[in-house]
Formats: sequence, structure tokens, C-alpha cells
Amino acid sequence: MTTDVLISEVGPRDGLQSVKATMPTAHKLAWIDGLHAAGLREIEVGSFVPARLLPQMADVAEVVRHALTRPGLTVMALVPNVRGAEAALASGVHKLTLPVSASEAHSLANVRKTRAQMVDEVRAVVALRRASAPRVRVEAGVSTAFGCTLQGPVPEDDVVRLAVALAEAGADEIGLSDTTGMANPAQVRRLFRRVRAEIGERTGAAHLHNTRGLGLANCLAAHDAGVRTFDSSQGGLGGCPYAPGASGNVVTEDLVFMFEAMGVRTGVDLDRLMAAREFLRAGLPGEPVYGMTPEAGLTRGFTYADGRVPAAMKGTA
Repeated sequence: MTTDVLISEVGPRDGLQSVKATMPTAHKLAWIDGLHAAGLREIEVGSFVPARLLPQMADVAEVVRHALTRPGLTVMALVPNVRGAEAALASGVHKLTLPVSASEAHSLANVRKTRAQMVDEVRAVVALRRASAPRVRVEAGVSTAFGCTLQGPVPEDDVVRLAVALAEAGADEIGLSDTTGMANPAQVRRLFRRVRAEIGERTGAAHLHNTRGLGLANCLAAHDAGVRTFDSSQGGLGGCPYAPGASGNVVTEDLVFMFEAMGVRTGVDLDRLMAAREFLRAGLPGEPVYGMTPEAGLTRGFTYADGRVPAAMKGTA
């Protein structure tokens, strides 16, 4: 199916690493299958980090192997360093993403490296990819791009310089993340335009949080600035355990509804996406699951951007 935007589901990684409970592997696989059945074609299925640091990710290699069997799915994993990239590439992932913070304080707290050291890490991962798996894409996500609860304001010039350095290091895509939910639409629009002016088509995804209720507004601002890939999490699950106050990813269900209602094709089936919430609930019983669209339901007369009528609404007046 032709789409106008790509919704990249990050719940199985960003969401699960942010809760105390560990979702059983069988439930993870069922959840990923449900997301894939709903039409999501890029899923960040986990992170290759030491299990002692994130026991929620101890089964990541098994999860990757299963996800690779889903047709048409781009299987993505987060890696913090070359060692993680080696394991991820050995597992067969299609895409690596590395977190590179624009805030020095957050970088040291999150990956125990400075910003400059993380740029060098990206360069080393790109070299590893080139030598062993040239078809795998490398994405660098500039976290805390819009502010940091540890450092405070992050100068936009720092973000732009970091994006340029990551492009020069060989990253295929450089996205911007509102890790701590401090962004506003004017800031999002301005910063994505500045980055695009410097690195062009390497400008990647918008990873925006809804911590202060501006998630969808910020996604719309990013779309206005030319962004066509958006990270989101089913049920709004997620946040950053190393950034105080960071919570609430943009809800995938609400994001899909917004774009489809605007006439922007996502390729996602909302009926099946709502159904996939049950896999999430089963795997994390008692964990809060958010979303306004699932609570309110689809609007009367709603049709997808390509003219399709949701299955739940067929036959209704």
C-alpha cells in the first residue's frame, strides 16, 4: 500500500524499557504480530544492551528472529555502542538506531559518553555496518533536541552542529527527539527546518513525547516542516529512565487517526490497531494504557485517506 507518512512503532523498545515489569517473551511476540497485522511496517522491537541494565530486553535476539518472519516489516533495534551493534547485526536486524544526546548531561547519564564520543561511536558503527552488513541502515536519534530536564534549555545551534557531525560520520538518517517533552510546535517546525537546510534528505524521524499534552501538535508541526517518519508508541507507553520527568510517547492510535482524518495515508488499519491493545494489556497487566481515540471511538462518517471505510463502521448510517 502506498503511504504518505511512515509510522514507526517504538513501544516494544522505548515503551517496555520504561516500565518496571518485564513483558513475557510470548506476549511480546503476540503484540508485535498484532501491530504488524494492523499495517505497521517499521517496528523497533528492542535494544541490544546488557541484560543486567535492562532485563526487559534480555530476550531481544529471540524477538528479532520472530519479527524477521513478518512479511514487509522493517525490524529495527536500538544499540548504544559498537558492541551492541555487533550483536544486533548478527541477529539480522534491518536497521540500527543510536541515541546521541544534544545535552551533555543527558548523554553522560544515558550512555556514559560525551556527545563527541557518541559521534565517534556512530562512525565506528557505520564502518562495522559497511564491512559486514551494507544493506542495514544506521539512524542516529538526537535525543533531548528540544530541551533537557538535567541541563535545561539546549541551544538550537548545538543541535544543528550535532546533526551535521552525525551526517559526516555516515549516519543514513538523523532524527530529532523530544526526550523530555519540552518542545512546542513553533520550536519543532523551526528546528527541523534548520536541520533539513544543513543535511537535506538525511533528516529523519520525529520522536516526540506527549508529556505536556503537545505531542500531536508537535507532530503536525514536524509534518509541516517536511518530516515524513514519526515514532510513536501504542497506548503512549514509554519515556526515558535516565531523564527525570520524561514520560508519555505520542500515542500511535491518536497519531494514525489524526493523519488519516487529514487525508494523509499511513497504511495502518485502526480497527486492527485498537485490537492490538489487548496484547499489550495482556503482557503488562495493570500498566496504564493511554489514547483518546480508543476511548472516544472513530468519528461518525470517518473514512481513511484512501477512501476505505473502517470495518467497525460498515453498515452504519
